[in-house]
Amino acid sequence: QQHGLPDNLMPLMTAVATGRVPVLRVYGGDYPTQDGTAIRDYVHVMDVADAHLLAMRHLDDRPGLRVMNVGTGTGVSVLELLTEFGRACGMRLPHEIVGRRAGDVASLVADPGRITAEWGWKASRNVQHMCQDAWNFTCRHELTRA
Repeated sequence: QQHGLPDNLMPLMTAVATGRVPVLRVYGGDYPTQDGTAIRDYVHVMDVADAHLLAMRHLDDRPGLRVMNVGTGTGVSVLELLTEFGRACGMRLPHEIVGRRAGDVASLVADPGRITAEWGWKASRNVQHMCQDAWNFTCRHELTRA
């Protein structure tokens, strides 16, 4: 991990697209998935924020802790997300498939059924929105500092 750079996929893709990191390392290309890369439930940060605001409105509904999964309920592979981000930024991002990370599973997707049933929340933005918004943010903020 590079100092000051988070070790999660979206910030790493923006770092590669802006030239701060030369190549994106994709951990694992031999999972039992359609393209061999891990599948995750990528959710837009604004959908997460909306869910948190909704949770705050429900703080006084009843006492006690409630656990709710926030996600889209749909899995996207790492290579699918990489392709979509490439569309958003207008370039093919250099990447290399490296070995799996210890403890990673082939697929991990949220079940937002409880938050939908109890509070009517559902993610309203898809992966295309997420990639385009991340790139737009990067262009407005990171690239202006360079």
